[in-house]
Amino acid sequence: MTAVQQATPIELTQAAEEKIRDLLEDEGDDELCLRVFVTGGGCSGFQYGFTFDDEQAEDDALIGKEGVRVLVDSLSYGYLVGSVLDYQEGLEGSRFAVSNPGASSTCGCGSSFAI
Repeated sequence: MTAVQQATPIELTQAAEEKIRDLLEDEGDDELCLRVFVTGGGCSGFQYGFTFDDEQAEDDALIGKEGVRVLVDSLSYGYLVGSVLDYQEGLEGSRFAVSNPGASSTCGCGSSFAI
């Protein structure tokens, strides 16, 4: 584990924890985790992605908290250190949102960012 990987890559708000827990319970699979990742693209250069995954790679970081399990791959790790994952419901719909202090700019919808 590198010095960077000793830091927790992403914190979860209570709303995010509750939503992840609800989604995992709905799926009924004890092995499932929410995977948070960063890919190229979006209007700002990088974008956040979320998916369920039942396999943890050797270099994945696992964040576990009261039955909630979140995976972050090693390539996304550096982009997410210090970030906060929230779940928001509003006029624009329901979604997971990442507050990333490492982003130099974000798009209007909040799903992409630049470094």
